[in-house]
Amino acid sequence: MQEIKIQKVANSRIDQLDENNLHFGKLYSDHMYIVNYENGKWLQPEIIPYGNMSLSPATTFFHYGQAIFEGVKAYKNKNGAITIFRPHDNWKRMNISAVRMAMPEVPEELFIGGMQALINLDKAWVPGGEGASLYIRPFMVATDEFIGVKPAEKFSFIIISSPAGPYYGKPVNIFVQHDYIRAFPGGIGFTKAAGNYGASMYPTLMIRNEGYDQNLWMDGIERKYVQEIGTMNVFFVIGNKVLTPNTSETILKGVTRDSVVTLLKDNGYTVEERPINIDEIADAYKNGTLTEAFGTGTAASIAPIASLTYYDLKMELPPVENWKVANWVKEELNNIRYGITTDTRNWVFKV
Repeated sequence: MQEIKIQKVANSRIDQLDENNLHFGKLYSDHMYIVNYENGKWLQPEIIPYGNMSLSPATTFFHYGQAIFEGVKAYKNKNGAITIFRPHDNWKRMNISAVRMAMPEVPEELFIGGMQALINLDKAWVPGGEGASLYIRPFMVATDEFIGVKPAEKFSFIIISSPAGPYYGKPVNIFVQHDYIRAFPGGIGFTKAAGNYGASMYPTLMIRNEGYDQNLWMDGIERKYVQEIGTMNVFFVIGNKVLTPNTSETILKGVTRDSVVTLLKDNGYTVEERPINIDEIADAYKNGTLTEAFGTGTAASIAPIASLTYYDLKMELPPVENWKVANWVKEELNNIRYGITTDTRNWVFKV
């Protein structure tokens, strides 16, 4: 592995960490990892004190959105050891995004090795306790100082981290979005590109002003097939089956989604990955067979849905404490992440 140049902070900010009062994305750990790409090759990787960066106003990603990212989490297990959940899957997915966005692929040693070194240096920032983790944000941006429209030639790959508690403190209320579209075939919906999220801000602001937490996005052609929920994949429990939209060029291949599907199938649940018409969900609610719905993602893990509003139909789901599928799979995931049960699938990466 290429040697990482390390510059440690003079004074740690660890005293700012209150493990009993964690807010997602509010506090960042002492260091950040950075490696630049120029002239067709990756340069010397560094770990430096977390802080602001000096960039030209002409920096490419400001203007044309060549920016991608991932979300990963590190956990403190029952023995106090630090582990990262499925980072190789995030590395592979980031490179899928990079190819689509005309950006260089990040070698495994830079992504995994850099993350491992950074978290090892900042391991005191990994909180303990139920639902707590260190959220890790690898991202890459185009850094040419040029405002002509062309694929960039210079890039920075950076990793920062933030101690985090639960993303949602309660079940979420969802608006079935029929006016705005998240992704179209042939686009970048399957990537974790910054533009995907920027385009969702206005519709999200509109529905939050109406008391909803997130949008349930529909497909861009017929506007009736379920895609994603906010920034998450989505699952529905109907009768004795668990339904989730099949991943495609408009739906992100979520790592948590894949983990949930694997756990459910391995434990005898019937999981259908296929196109799901929103009317099928509405009909299941009306006939009483829709019993659970939840989102999955790295930040939120398992996010129970309290209600879905589809035009004039408000589908209110039973109390979460009575749910069987979502509660079971959340516990199974946490048991693996926190080392309570044995990891038999090589999902846990030891720092």
